[in-house]
Amino acid sequence: MYYFCGINQLDMRHLKRKIDNFLVEWKKSPNKKPLIVRGARQIGKTESISTFGREHYRHFININFVLQEKYKSIFADGFEVNQIIKNISLLDSSLHIEPGETLIFFDEMQACPSCATSLKAFAIDGRFDVICSGSLMGINYNEIESVSVGYKDDCLMHGMDFEEFLWARGVNQEIIDELLGKMLRVEPLGTVEMDVLMNHFKDYMITGGMPAVVNRFVENGNFVGILQMQKRLLKDYEEDITKYAIGLDKAKIKNVYNHISVFLGKDNKKFQISKVAHGARSRDYVGMVEWLADAGIINVCYNLDNLELPLKGNYNPNNCKLYYSDTGLLVASLEDEAQDDLRINRNFNTYKGAIFENVVADMLAKQGYDLYFYRNEKSTIEMDFIVRDTSSIIPVEVKATNSATRSLNKLIDHDGKYPIKYGIKLCANNIGFNGKFYTFPYFSTFLLKQFLRERGEKA
Repeated sequence: MYYFCGINQLDMRHLKRKIDNFLVEWKKSPNKKPLIVRGARQIGKTESISTFGREHYRHFININFVLQEKYKSIFADGFEVNQIIKNISLLDSSLHIEPGETLIFFDEMQACPSCATSLKAFAIDGRFDVICSGSLMGINYNEIESVSVGYKDDCLMHGMDFEEFLWARGVNQEIIDELLGKMLRVEPLGTVEMDVLMNHFKDYMITGGMPAVVNRFVENGNFVGILQMQKRLLKDYEEDITKYAIGLDKAKIKNVYNHISVFLGKDNKKFQISKVAHGARSRDYVGMVEWLADAGIINVCYNLDNLELPLKGNYNPNNCKLYYSDTGLLVASLEDEAQDDLRINRNFNTYKGAIFENVVADMLAKQGYDLYFYRNEKSTIEMDFIVRDTSSIIPVEVKATNSATRSLNKLIDHDGKYPIKYGIKLCANNIGFNGKFYTFPYFSTFLLKQFLRERGEKA
């Protein structure tokens, strides 16, 4: 599975994206299979693939099963490739479909399940490159997997991460590379570096990574119109729940969705079914959180029962925290007074540290991390996130203020109880190491996985 971040939509200029290089390498592969690019709605999948198709193929066929419903019939005569190509040509005789020189892009594949069945035939035939895409909300991926297993490649796409946001703002790649270098050398950033990157990061927390929102901000250089766009996105997600949540109680899914910011405003930020609605019971909400996560709307962070490796074998599925998969949408979900406080006063320390915690969760998820936290039974030790390297557990604490790190110190001073060698503190401070834990500024979180990998290689 590959993890990449989103691209701007068709009516916006194309910005540099991480997926661009992956698509080029996919095209070069002699053994490539049809590719499915999955991701939440409105993260720019269509623009990314369309730009790639136009720039790297002589012929690019873009079929959108929502906007061009007539193309659903191309599979009516079966799934033999020659017949599918013939049917496409019959519907539009102006199209040029040349073996070895053509990319066929099936967009909004959730509107045409037969599309998935055709992938095996295209993979075996091999004359035409095929990419499919669709919203995670509408795709029944179990169905796709059952009819195309072994005959497709997958790419999971997210909204724009902070590194891509920096690219959009014109920040030079050398500056980003130097940030990683200083993290590895434990060398503090210069005053100008620190201030500029922190200001970009504060902008990113407000805008989030939705491409249309980022594009508006980059084009205008201010937040005018941003909140209205974000509130529209929040409403669009609600409408999509009604449209796509087949077989589940849509009202209950909306209840969960609309209470995320409420729980993040609490001290422990724990998601509790009993607080979603009067008389709500866990058995009535089975599958609701999972649906929102599968749709790419939220990131779920599970509590670890034990600090042991592997992490996935020690979490409690009934004890979790829910985060927006886009911090800009979290900000947009708050009351109007909080909006003014954030945009005008740049006061991110309110809301009980939830904004910093949410953006760190999002940055970790976009690196491919599964999210875990730790709280012992007596709540004497609480750790925001738990990650790992090849051989040890690494506690990650997110501090909205420069307060004490009691839990982090307790976990590190464990006398052999846990497989923990060091920790990480994310805050507004500069790079440092005190012999127990690294201190990194929030904005460096997008480099954490690379830092841990390269640190391990040098150890």
